[in-house]
Amino acid sequence: MNSSTYQLAATMVNQFSRVDMISNNIANVNTNGFKQENLVEGSFNNYLNRAKNDGSNLDEMNKLINTVPKIDGKFIMGQQGDLQVTANELDFALNTPDTFFKIQNQNGEIEYTRDGSFKNLNGMLVDGNGNSVLSVDNEPLVVEGEFASLIGVIKTPFNNLEKVGDNNYKVKDFAQVELLDGNEEYVVQGAVEKSNVSAVSSMVQLIDAQRRAEQAQTMFKSKSELNGKLIEKVGTPR
Repeated sequence: MNSSTYQLAATMVNQFSRVDMISNNIANVNTNGFKQENLVEGSFNNYLNRAKNDGSNLDEMNKLINTVPKIDGKFIMGQQGDLQVTANELDFALNTPDTFFKIQNQNGEIEYTRDGSFKNLNGMLVDGNGNSVLSVDNEPLVVEGEFASLIGVIKTPFNNLEKVGDNNYKVKDFAQVELLDGNEEYVVQGAVEKSNVSAVSSMVQLIDAQRRAEQAQTMFKSKSELNGKLIEKVGTPR
């Protein structure tokens, strides 16, 4: 397999990954508080330079494929979604893009979300999956009195978060987390934040990724057929 074939194969894999991620964004266009994700594409050069700095020996195969495109990572696009008024006292929206509600999942682990469409489950405040909504002191909240002012909110940048499940997050570094004593400045009761996914632009991105994958696939097939004919011709005895 020559270097151009490596690059075409890698391009196909990368575009298929883009298709999967964009499709997931589109599927969540109506999910409250959902933040779309995107991919960063690089090359193996970064990893080869890192290996070189670590004292590793680089063989010819490494040098051959060092420009092959590779998915280098993904990131969350944390722009604020539109707020939709619902007049439901159990709906809450955050009005700044770097704040999050605290919830406790079924395994007792604390996670964070921007989906404030909460429910009353036997007198307890829970999210749409039945997870407990927590106070700033990590206590489950009872739906009575001034419970809204007790909902725990944290502040941290999106690059300090890792997505878990469909719409929740875990913190990477708690040193970058600010625990907010009061939530009145950040929480809007009777409203929810909509997804920040643009259906139109996402569809354009999806079509682009599919076309790029198809082009790479066609070129890969043509290259493979050409190589096959060359091998057959060279290998035929005269």
